[in-house]
Formats: sequence, C-alpha cells, structure tokens
Amino acid sequence: MSDIARPPHPGRGGEGRIGRKGRKPDPRAEAEIAVLLGARPRQRDLLIEYLHLIQDSFGQISAGHLAALAGELRIGLAEAFEVATFYAHFDVLADEDAPIPALTLRVCDGIACQLAGAEELLSELAAEHLADTRIQRVPCIGRCACAPAAVVGQNVIAPADVTQLRDSLARKAVSGAQICGIDYESYRAQGGYRLFASLLSENISADSVLDVIDRAGLRGMGGAGFPAARKWRAVRGMSGVKAMIVNGDEGEPGTFKDRVLLESDPHRCLEGALIAATLVGAQDIYFYLRDEYAGLRVVLAREIAKLPTMWCRIHLRRGAGAYVCGEESALIESLEGKRGYPRQRPPLPFEAGLFGRPTCTNNVETLFFIREIMEKGADWWRAQGRNGGIGLRHYSVSGRVRNPGVKCGPAGLTLNELIAEHCGGMAQNHVLQAYLPGGASGGILPAALADLPLDFGTLEAHGCFIGSAAIVVFSDSDDLKDVARNLMHFFADESCGQCTPCRMGTAKAVQLISGKDWDLDLLADLGDVMRDASICGLGQAAPNPVLSLMRHFPQLFAEAAQ
Repeated sequence: MSDIARPPHPGRGGEGRIGRKGRKPDPRAEAEIAVLLGARPRQRDLLIEYLHLIQDSFGQISAGHLAALAGELRIGLAEAFEVATFYAHFDVLADEDAPIPALTLRVCDGIACQLAGAEELLSELAAEHLADTRIQRVPCIGRCACAPAAVVGQNVIAPADVTQLRDSLARKAVSGAQICGIDYESYRAQGGYRLFASLLSENISADSVLDVIDRAGLRGMGGAGFPAARKWRAVRGMSGVKAMIVNGDEGEPGTFKDRVLLESDPHRCLEGALIAATLVGAQDIYFYLRDEYAGLRVVLAREIAKLPTMWCRIHLRRGAGAYVCGEESALIESLEGKRGYPRQRPPLPFEAGLFGRPTCTNNVETLFFIREIMEKGADWWRAQGRNGGIGLRHYSVSGRVRNPGVKCGPAGLTLNELIAEHCGGMAQNHVLQAYLPGGASGGILPAALADLPLDFGTLEAHGCFIGSAAIVVFSDSDDLKDVARNLMHFFADESCGQCTPCRMGTAKAVQLISGKDWDLDLLADLGDVMRDASICGLGQAAPNPVLSLMRHFPQLFAEAAQ
C-alpha cells in the first residue's frame, strides 16, 4: 500500500490536540468570526454549518476561531471541539500546529477505486513531491463508475491520473462542477408539482395518496426497505410539531445512485419530499446531503430557492465526512449540530426524532418514485418487478463490467441479468468470480449465486442483503481477501467509536485478516459479538464481508492451511 495515510479522526476515539481549560478569547478571532457569521442566526444546531463556513473561508479551523465560534453559539469550547474533530472534513489546529498546505488532494481508496488502480495512483503522487499540497487517501466519494477518483479542493476528477491532477493543482481548479439536468422551470413545464398542488388544494386527499403508495408496495431505498406508507402513517398519527428528513448522505462504498438522480432531475425528489411532508404534517424539511457532492449542493441551493415560500421550509444541510451519519439516528444527531453518534432506542425517530419531534426520514430514491407511481398507478408499479420483485430500482454498478453506472431496472433482477441487459457484459478478459450485492456491508456472494433475485428478503439466507443496491463486480483477476481487507479497513476507519463492540471489533478484525492465515474460529466469534452487541447497523454489518467470504469461499482458506 502507498505510504499516504488517511487523516486521523481525533474525535472518534483518538486524543484531542487543542484547547485548554479557561482559554482566553482572542479578540482578533472573535472579530473575524462575528464578521463571517454576519446576520446568521446563532442557533446551536447550525454548529456544523458554521464549521464548514470557517473551513471554507480559512482552509482550516484554528483554536482561536473554534473558541470564538463556541462563544457566538454560547456553548462550551469542549463541546465545539468534540464535534469539529469528529468529522473528517474539518482540519482543527492547535496554536502550535503548522498551517495546512494551500491545496489538498484527496484520492479515493474505496473498493471500486482500488480495483481501478488507486494504490498505484497514490504511489505515483507520492513520488511527485508536489509543492504546498497535502495528499490524503479518503474513503468512497461516490464516483465508483469512473474510478479511480480524486478531489482537488472540491473539484472531482474521475477517472483521475497523475497528469490531470498535476494540471488541476497548477491551475488551482478547486471548485466543484455544477450539473442540473432539469431545472425548476423545465420541471414545471413538464407537469412537475401538479400532484403536490392537488394535494395542497385538497383536490386529492392525503388518504388517497397513502392508499396508492401502500398498494404499490413502495419501500425505502436507502437500505432497510421499510414500507414507505407505513412509516408515513406512523408519523402522521403522532401529535405535536413534526419534521421531515431527506437522507442524501449515501456513503456506502459502491453507492452513487442518489447523486445521479439529483443531478438529472432534482425536483422530482423535492416534489416527493414536499408530498411526504404534507402527508405526515411536517412544515420543515431537512435535506442532508453528503459533503462530497459540492457541485450538487450549489445546484440544490439554487433550485430550492426557486420554490414558492408558502409551500414548506426546506433546510439544506451539509454532511462533513462521516459514513455513520447515513444511519437515521446518527443523521438526526448531526442535524442537531452534534457528533454523529447513533441513539439508543426506544424512542424511535417517528416518536421522538429531530429536536424531539416525531420525524419521518426518507431516502432520495424513495421520494424520487412518488410522482411516477401516483401518475401511473399502483398496479403499474407492482408489474415492473421481476422474479417476484415489486417495482423498479436504481442499481449502482461498478467494478469489472463493460459499462458501469446507475441502471434503472426491475426489482428482483439477478446479477447475471443486470450485467447482460444493462452493463454490456463483463469487462474484456474478465470472468465473474464474486460480487457485492449491497455495498461494503451487504456481504460477498460467489458467481455461483449470480442468479439470485436482487431484492429485499432474497439474499439473507446466504448471509447477505441488497441494502441500497450497490453492486460491485469482481472477476477472476481479483484477490477476494484483499477485497475483504479493503472493506474492513473502511469500517474500522468509519466507526464512530461510541460502542466497544464496533470500535474494538472492527480494529481487531483488521488485525486478524492482515496476514495470509486467518483464525476462522476467532473471526466467527468476533462477528457474533459485533452483530449482537453493536449499537447500530455499522457495527452489526461490518463483519459481513469477512464472514460471507469464509462461508462462500472455503477454498481460499483450505489453500492457506495446506
């Protein structure tokens, strides 16, 4: 592996580096932060937004600026520090630390990028000795179909090579590209928001919408697959002020469908969110978008500003580089300006979620389908599935296929059907060996099981699940043990550190699989503990790549024992 290491996360189990009890305010820093915030509200839940503001403005977060921000928000410095150091995208410096280099180059070492040569790219960059440039390896950035991917500032380059990156650094091309397939005016011209307007004017009742979605069988597309109408009815039945969350924080390695959907037709998702918010009785929608999608964030901010103000308040919030915030309760904590620690349950979010309100959380893709289902009907939707599946899905496909990308196809499609009908077959000179049916956490299945329907409930008997339908394809040229190592390194790096089974279990698993010979009994015991005792789905699913490899590829370990 390249000697370029990922940056540490001091707030995720590591030791903090700055701050003294009773730190005296720095008048200059206080003045700079006051000017930077301007007339913005001094709300505690905006802490992460304001940390981004400082990071974007100064390229780092100094101890003085952090203390000044804590003073503006009337919170303790320790509280501000623990939040700032929890998230990977904030560079928090002590007074004695050297300034951050002017340019940061981040190279993805996620599984799709590893297959495409990320390690070789990192090695080449290390040999370049780029002046005033910091080079980091980072986890998946959602560009798996055009790997290897890199980011200069907020400008994504994919696929990337040394020449492109050197040129981008020389030109200081750090701004993210802005892509919008269908803007507000075009969407309205094509019939957009008519359904929502009919719901507002009561030409169509909330109960009739819920009935259609219920009969269609629309399920959550973020991973859990919970029936959408049932979730809406649960929140609708609660009393008090309610909240709606759009989860656009897709951080699962191999997943990039939400980005593609929002780039191509953002208002289809926004209309779905407005409909869902109206059904549950929420007046505020919090749209949480992963920070890696900088160009998309600019587009969404612009398009949201075009919506009539009387419809609903949509708050666009920015993630900060924490995979665990894709988990609903951790996402809620982050929206409240805190570390993304998953919550103990009960209460469930539909009872007491964001700011203690009954909260409905939906994935981007789930909301994207609402308008089409309502226009074409529940029977049409149910007829779209295959092999017992219901409806459509967007599959994020990467790895050893000829044409990777987001593929819209029937729910229940098999991998063999997906590759043949939507991906142009396997890549040249590659033969299918294995695949991830649900990203890093969904487990690894062999080619012999490539005729299983890719759907909820069809893979669990084999120790895997479909999740967000992130399909990564491996061929006979790939070392599956290296694949498992890559995925387990990801989980160890992204563990929030709150619970011991996940914090220690992921690190121990990395250690146990680092060599040629694996202690299979100990790994199995460790996996059981992590699944049974971890607080959230990250720790519970983290052992899946290793355990499924042990289950479906015994020949790899028989050879090692000989």
